[in-house]
Amino acid sequence: ISYTTGRPSYSIIARLPLESGPSGPRARLDKHEVILRLRQPYSNHNGGHILFGPDGRLYVGFGDGGSAGDPLGAGQKGSTLLGKILRIAPKPGGGYSVPRDNPFVGRADIRPEIFALGLRNPWRLAFDRLTGRLYTGDVGQNRQEEVSLVSRGDNLGWNRMEGNLCYKPRSGCR
Repeated sequence: ISYTTGRPSYSIIARLPLESGPSGPRARLDKHEVILRLRQPYSNHNGGHILFGPDGRLYVGFGDGGSAGDPLGAGQKGSTLLGKILRIAPKPGGGYSVPRDNPFVGRADIRPEIFALGLRNPWRLAFDRLTGRLYTGDVGQNRQEEVSLVSRGDNLGWNRMEGNLCYKPRSGCR
């Protein structure tokens, strides 16, 4: 599951085991296992979609942490998980490992969990059932929404670009 706590604000990715019950499966809240916990600097762009890919890895979309225009520059910073799509392997009992074939493994300037960067608020992820390719719906600032095909190691441009438009600067950003 993916959820956001109150103040201080954290985005949590967790596992809730299921057990059989008389009315069907039910989640065991008492067996809650935190996989990932990420501090959120602002009150918006905190959640994200999670899903397992065709490769069995967990893909996690996190927004840039909020506020207008990405004031922390999170979308382009390799040192934060904000403004990214992650690819991880949850461990039994909590925590996760990083798949060795992630695109940034071994680089000192970017976190190895990152599959793609430069996102503002990737609220939806989906894999094409025929090709296995990943798509995301990313909320724009105020001029353009986008649906993007995402490949390993992509930089989708936020906060230099908003979709295919220049954001900062307003021209000559490519």
